[in-house]
Amino acid sequence: MDKREAVGSWLSGPRAAAEDAGVDFGYRGERLGLPEEGPGSIARPGRRIGALVVDWGLCLLIAYGLITHGYDQATGNWALLVFFLLGALTVGTVGFTPGKRLFGLRVVALATGRPSPLRALLRTALLCIAIPALIWDRDGRGLHDQLARTVELRI
Repeated sequence: MDKREAVGSWLSGPRAAAEDAGVDFGYRGERLGLPEEGPGSIARPGRRIGALVVDWGLCLLIAYGLITHGYDQATGNWALLVFFLLGALTVGTVGFTPGKRLFGLRVVALATGRPSPLRALLRTALLCIAIPALIWDRDGRGLHDQLARTVELRI
């Protein structure tokens, strides 16, 4: 092994090095019994971020127009409260927010298929904290999904 290969394996990370050694990690969602592609597969990060941006924009618009009547320092805080209410109520009842629906995503509970209002409340509270949503497992599920025992799927 020359220096370029050694540096290249270090830069690509432990997963790439393990795959080069013959370890098979499988695809996202395989451990959960989900398909690799198409409806019912794990939602990709791009769609999830797009749905989050749409939901946040909608909540900011509601806070700006209906609560604070213009932009001031409290608009962001009100938008976070509206985001929490929107996520907890819509995910707990129909399984998706307006942004998730627009991007073809749905939140389901692993055990029952439909997230209970309590699971949706926990998931949304952890999502508002933001740190749990940034910690992912190899299936692409955030810590907020793992703790609430939910998964975000493509419709």
